[in-house]
Amino acid sequence: MRIASLDHLVLTVRDIPRTVAFYEQVMGMEPRTFGAGRVALHFGTQKVNLHDAAAPVEPHAAAPTPGSSDLCFLTERPIDEVVCQLLDHGVPILEGPVPRTGAQGPILSVYFRDPDGNLIEVGEPLQTDRR
Repeated sequence: MRIASLDHLVLTVRDIPRTVAFYEQVMGMEPRTFGAGRVALHFGTQKVNLHDAAAPVEPHAAAPTPGSSDLCFLTERPIDEVVCQLLDHGVPILEGPVPRTGAQGPILSVYFRDPDGNLIEVGEPLQTDRR
């Protein structure tokens, strides 16, 4: 087996409409309904499926719990714009901007929480000199 990319991940949440509003308004993700009324948040070529904590979809993680995720997303915008957008939406910044190491190199990140308490990191990829 050789994994090529991540297709989707699942967040278990307390309130799907509240979660959708946050990720759509604050982070610019596009909600889409699929299957039997399930909801996913799309961005780029990936998606985040949402499971209601009161009625998780089978099969699911051994102990699906709202607020137990730690996710990092990359932005195409300068991190200063991300900070301004978070502040405009009243989202408290826990840390940042701070330098971090992403999967493909250095990033400049800010940390905050979604409505369920999941830790969200948004990072701006930094250019590196590869001479």
